Amino acid sequence: VRNFQNMLIIKASIGCAIFLNAFLVVQSFQTPLLLNARRSHLSQISRAPSMTASTSNENMVELAGGLKVSPLGVGAWSWGDRVFWGYDDSQESAAQDAFNAAVKSGINLFDTAEVYGIGTGWGHSETLCGKFARECPEKETEILVATKFAPIPTRFLEPRKAVGKALRDSLERLGTDRCDLYQLHWPGFFVDKGFWDGLADAYDAGLVRSVGVSNYSEKRLRSVHKALAERGVPLACNQVQYSLLHRTPEDNGVKAACDELGVKILAYSPLAQGVLTGKYSKDNLPSGPRANIFRDRVDEVEPLLAALSDIGAANGGKTAGQVALNWCMCKGAIPIPGARSEQQALDNAGAMGWRMSDDEVMRLDEASKTFAKFPGMPLAEM
Repeated sequence: VRNFQNMLIIKASIGCAIFLNAFLVVQSFQTPLLLNARRSHLSQISRAPSMTASTSNENMVELAGGLKVSPLGVGAWSWGDRVFWGYDDSQESAAQDAFNAAVKSGINLFDTAEVYGIGTGWGHSETLCGKFARECPEKETEILVATKFAPIPTRFLEPRKAVGKALRDSLERLGTDRCDLYQLHWPGFFVDKGFWDGLADAYDAGLVRSVGVSNYSEKRLRSVHKALAERGVPLACNQVQYSLLHRTPEDNGVKAACDELGVKILAYSPLAQGVLTGKYSKDNLPSGPRANIFRDRVDEVEPLLAALSDIGAANGGKTAGQVALNWCMCKGAIPIPGARSEQQALDNAGAMGWRMSDDEVMRLDEASKTFAKFPGMPLAEM
């Protein structure tokens, strides 16, 4: 009976996201020699109890549980991902320049995940983030590195223990003894409770400073918030896709629930993977899979891009991308755009330190209402 139940659990999960999970399972077991070499390298790095120093930025946002983060962060998906972003080792220097520029500009939150590294190695983005944090010259800034646990089917049989083991592996790659923010990357469905207990265990053990979830629907968000609260663990955030071209969190109750429960939204893809910067057109598409996503959409957003440019001009010459990020912040979210170069990091940071008017926010709300939603993660709707 137990084996039959286990088989049903695994099949149900695969049925929800067969491609994603299968791909990530392969990634988790790829190239053992490469992974062992990386572990050997990490063992030679001096380990720090925390990656943080002190900071006194009055503009910091306090998450449930007390962690103080900048109003805008950096998403590290592109650092290490070869399949979607075309990363290779020659880009490491540019990524590190982007990290340092972001910190110097007042950004202290960097979000990675153990699955970020497709094509280069499981957790490679974590390794890079840990290295960049240790080597960052801005020693007076509190650098916070968030990462995420992948609820893949191989972890369903002992979900509670799986969280602890994966966390220890992430800490090794990060080169630290405590994670600033540890999140569940997507729902675990029938075994959610085990993963939630694993998060709470890590918090109680002092291995993480705060915990969060990602791609959680309103119903699941309320459930995990209640379960963690019963153990005295605050839920800091729900990381979901949120932008002017993907306003689903406003429609499906997620944003309202986050606001009600004091759970902060971390907005990934806040620039719709570059569309809202205005730099792409049908004749100038990005490389890789994004080209297929953008091909039939870029012309459609021209009126919205015009509104972004107008508002930017009225606010001291801000770019379309900076206005789009500021819109997220005006909505109470913390956007975490990617940054593949120093200039991109500086451009993103230009979204901080000012706020558009309520009328300008409403104008963008209206301008973005007519668009079909950009594709999101299916698991976020379950």
